[in-house]
Amino acid sequence: MNDLGQDLELRLVRYFTVVAAHQHFGRAAADLHVAQPALSRQIQRLEKYLGVRLLDRVPQGARLTRAGQSFLPRAQSLLQAARQAEQAVRAHAETQRIAIGYVEDLVITPAVRELRRSCPDAEIATRYLSCRDVGALSDKRVDALIARAPLPFAADDVLTTPLYEEPRMLAVPRGHPLADRASVTAEELAGEEAAPCAFETTDWTSYRILGADVPQVESYEDKLELVASGRAIAVLPVGDRRSSLRPDLVTVPIEDAPPSQVVLVSRRGDPNPMITNLRLAAKAVLTAPAA
Repeated sequence: MNDLGQDLELRLVRYFTVVAAHQHFGRAAADLHVAQPALSRQIQRLEKYLGVRLLDRVPQGARLTRAGQSFLPRAQSLLQAARQAEQAVRAHAETQRIAIGYVEDLVITPAVRELRRSCPDAEIATRYLSCRDVGALSDKRVDALIARAPLPFAADDVLTTPLYEEPRMLAVPRGHPLADRASVTAEELAGEEAAPCAFETTDWTSYRILGADVPQVESYEDKLELVASGRAIAVLPVGDRRSSLRPDLVTVPIEDAPPSQVVLVSRRGDPNPMITNLRLAAKAVLTAPAA
C-alpha cells in the first residue's frame, strides 16, 4: 500500500517509461528536460507509491528489476489509453463546431435553425460571402458552402449535394423591347442584337454586355447598373429578388433556359460529422422560394 494519500500520477509513469527506454537517468533527464536529481526523486516517489523497487542503479546507468519489467508494459498501456482518451475528447469537441458559408442572395436560415434544433450543443456559425469569395471553403474559413452552381472547385476536391433548382428570368431596363413580354425564350435571347458582345458567368448570374466600350465590372450592383442603363441584359435565378429593388428594371420569365441549381459543397474527406448533419437539415428544409 502507498502512503501518499493520492492517486497514481501519469507524469510519474511517463518518467519511468523514459528512464526504462534509455536505461540511464542522465539521458532520460535530458530527454524529459528536467534535472537528473529531480527525475530521481520522482522515480523514488513512484516506487514509494507502488511499494516496490522498479529500477536498480548500476554503473552503466539503470536496470529494470523484475517488478519493473512487469510494470513497464502496463505503464505503456496506461499512457496509451490516456492519450487515446484525450484524443477522443478533443475529436468530439472539434466535430461539434461548424462554420457555414452562404453566397449573395441565398437565405439559409431554415437550415441553420433545423441544425440548431437537431444539434443543440453544437457551435454553429454562419458567414456571408460574396460570389468571388468562395475560396473560403478551400482555405478552411468555412466548413461548408451553400451557393449556386457552377462553382470553381475541382470535382475531386469537394462533395456536392444538390438542394433545389430555380427557373431563370431575364432582367432588362424599362422600355426594352422585351420588357412587356409575358415570357421569353432562350432562342430569342440568343438573337438579341449585340455586335460585338461578351458573356460573363458567375455562380449567381450571366449577363451580356452590349457594346465594345463597356468596362468589365465585378460587383452585382455595378452589373445591375449596366442593365438599367441599357448597356447589358442579365439572366438571373427567379429566387434572386435584388433586381426587383430597382424600379427601373423589369424581370421576364425565360421558358426554356436550364434551371439554376443551389448546392451544398464541402471538402472531400473532411471528417467533421456536423457537415453530414447540415446536409440532412438543408435537404429537409431548404426549397426554392415561391414565385
